[in-house]
Amino acid sequence: MKFSLNEIAIFINGVVCGDSTIEIFEVAEIQNAKKGSITFLGNKMYNKYLETTSASAMIVSDEKLIKGKNGIVVDNPQLAIAKVLTMFFPEQSFTKKVHPKSIIDSSAKIGKDVTIEAGAVIEAGVELGENTFIGANVFVGKNSRIGPDCKIFQNVVIYDTTIIGNRTIIHGSVVIGCDGFGFVPGDNEHFKIPQTGRVIIGDDVEIGANTVIDRATIGETIIGDMSKIDNLVHIGHNVQIGNGCLITAQVGIAGSTKVGDNCQMGGQAGIVPHVEIGSNSIIAAKSGVTKSLKGDQMYGGYPARPIREQHKRDAVHSEVLLIKKKLNNLIQNLRSN
Repeated sequence: MKFSLNEIAIFINGVVCGDSTIEIFEVAEIQNAKKGSITFLGNKMYNKYLETTSASAMIVSDEKLIKGKNGIVVDNPQLAIAKVLTMFFPEQSFTKKVHPKSIIDSSAKIGKDVTIEAGAVIEAGVELGENTFIGANVFVGKNSRIGPDCKIFQNVVIYDTTIIGNRTIIHGSVVIGCDGFGFVPGDNEHFKIPQTGRVIIGDDVEIGANTVIDRATIGETIIGDMSKIDNLVHIGHNVQIGNGCLITAQVGIAGSTKVGDNCQMGGQAGIVPHVEIGSNSIIAAKSGVTKSLKGDQMYGGYPARPIREQHKRDAVHSEVLLIKKKLNNLIQNLRSN
């Protein structure tokens, strides 16, 4: 597969600099690019490769960065390269057939052009929307509903009564709707609280591999439209995630927490139960949220606090350590004298 630089520029609505007729055969990282490839510069950390890259063309935000080489100027190079990747790697097509070694209850409603691979189990009362893909060994529990144009990849487990919206992507080995962690401690036993609710996932959501989303104790665990969840995330029972949120790997959100719209959470952030995080919040990696937070701010540290305050605390801590070191050296010198 190949495209001229001009064809790529038209596709991403960019302006060509240099030879618009050169042919591009692949997309590559700037440090590993070779002749016939196109790359991009979306981070200043990679400016050091501008002089040495062998790429035939670069996508940049400023013509000055190209320095006489071939390229395309756009407002957002990262978005542009994402679109270019769709040119070279078109969306995977599926068979639109039901494999004879899948197990489908007679009461299930299967939409038009659905693909169901070998080993999948579709239980009673399930509804699958048209053009949806169900990978090998997927389990879809009773009375669950999956909308049209979804992709449910291999080994996903979807417990009973789960609702999944349209165009949602769920990657391998995700578990949706398992019991939340609910016990009443006692002297001789920890009494298990029945988990009787369900999970509702909105439209255009993407959930990364090995993530777990617990069903509600009573009511619903909710993931809002357009939210994107990375691999290895745990979302507890009765959590409500707003629309358009970005949650990265190893985040843990404890039960009954409410997260507003368009929030972002860095890797390994932890959220205690029963708190609210306002819309447009950013939680830095490894932060620990111990209380409710107002929206439209960035937070970091443990306990999580406004990031500027956290930076000041970090600076003070560094100064204290330096003073401690100087005092120790002074004491040692005094003792030696």
